[in-house]
Amino acid sequence: MKIGAPKEVFEGEARVAMTPESAAQLQKLGYECLIEAGAGKTAGFSDAAYKEAGVTVIRGAVALWKAADVITKVRPPSKTEARRLTKGKTLISFFFPGQSEELMELAKSKGANVIAMDMVPRISRAQKMDALSSMANIAGYRAVIEAGNNFGRFFTGQVTAAGKVPPAKVLVIGAGVAGLAAIGTATSLGAITYAFDVRPEVAEQVESMGAEFVFLDFKEDQADGAATGGYAPVSSPEFREAQLAKFREIAPDIDIVITTALIPNREAPELWTKDMVEAMKPGSVIVDLAAEKGGNCKLTVMDEKIVTKNGVTIIGYTDFPSRMASQSSTLYANNIRHMLDDLTPEKDGIVNHDMEDDVIRGATATYQGKITFPPPPPKIQAIAAQAPKEAPKELTVAEKRAAEVAEFKAATRSQVGLLVIGAVMMLVIGAFAPASFMQHFIVFALSCFIGFQVIWNVSHALHTPLMAVTNAISGIVILGALLQVGSGNWLVVLLAFISILIASINVVGGFLVTRRMLAMFQKS
Repeated sequence: MKIGAPKEVFEGEARVAMTPESAAQLQKLGYECLIEAGAGKTAGFSDAAYKEAGVTVIRGAVALWKAADVITKVRPPSKTEARRLTKGKTLISFFFPGQSEELMELAKSKGANVIAMDMVPRISRAQKMDALSSMANIAGYRAVIEAGNNFGRFFTGQVTAAGKVPPAKVLVIGAGVAGLAAIGTATSLGAITYAFDVRPEVAEQVESMGAEFVFLDFKEDQADGAATGGYAPVSSPEFREAQLAKFREIAPDIDIVITTALIPNREAPELWTKDMVEAMKPGSVIVDLAAEKGGNCKLTVMDEKIVTKNGVTIIGYTDFPSRMASQSSTLYANNIRHMLDDLTPEKDGIVNHDMEDDVIRGATATYQGKITFPPPPPKIQAIAAQAPKEAPKELTVAEKRAAEVAEFKAATRSQVGLLVIGAVMMLVIGAFAPASFMQHFIVFALSCFIGFQVIWNVSHALHTPLMAVTNAISGIVILGALLQVGSGNWLVVLLAFISILIASINVVGGFLVTRRMLAMFQKS
């Protein structure tokens, strides 16, 4: 079968659904690849590059749609493009069936099969096909770059001979894919980054990326993420008021706000109000990634950049992925390729549209002259339901005291037992060994005992900082043992040799561990 990628007709769209690299992978699945002339030019892929990858370049969209059995696109098809579908053809693209009833009816009347990349279920097996996440990742990254382009200062703080530059303070609202990408980018640029999300379970992810999670002094039972497919649930009016009050409190200190709160097929919630914008400092920037659905800031103008009376720049662009067309096309083409990999289990270049497959069924909008949207819920939940965590039992003062006493008694019994055993062994050895040997042996035993007590009780996390100290102790042991190697007593010589061997292993191992630890902090 033939897979074709036409040139996008949506104004300003620079992405392409097939790259030379993805075409090479599709050919390994047994497909013949076609591309409309100039389709990849705005994304940085020339027709010559496609030809080198074995792709047939076809002039004219009509000819390509007629020749291809499978059409791959980025944007939903226009009405003109949808009319070019014929019975048995498969269209793979963003489709948004919840908002495209007319397009679905048209595809149904043509008998075409439509796979909507925006409907890929959010389950583990489908992550490689999750085009929404791929594009959200790029949008989050680009949002920070766009904010920096309109922000009049550095992100990172600096102290120079010319003066001190404070670091920028960035607030990311929504810690989904786009939000986490924005957090990572802002943090890596040196900004002081704050993040908020209605799902408290993402606080650990935020903090692991070097940002500070903004907590609310508000208790509310949150909906399980499994019920919303991983998206943030709708909050109660009380929670919303507490959230807005927190934002009003921190708004005057924030330099850059990036809002990402958006749930598919819903109007974007208003999170950054007019009074918050007015409270921000002149020169501050707001990047609204929900502008396409009305915006999280109601002052946002879709596809435009505006400056308010108090000097705050509000960016409402909806084409962030298209502004990084080369990277976006590469990731999206890989998502398409993985989808076709699942559609071609035999690797024979023939599409097997298995409606029993959770991923394929979930993404299918029309199939064999029927509308199959909305799909049934997948057999596997998007996110495993979280088991309720039991709160740790609070011990009373008496119970804590009793536990401490019991622990002390157990430790005392253990130490006394070891001392008694050691004393008995000393008496047994002293009954047969000469007095000169016993002097050295007692010193050796005491050294081992003291070293054991010092090192063994140290937390594992502190062993690496103590490596230099233990190496120094081992060096002293080696020096002392070398002085005893020339002794006339064979037993002393043997013990000295063992001491040198063990201490040398400790020294060499210490250096190796230290080297390995240092290597963890090197980029190479």
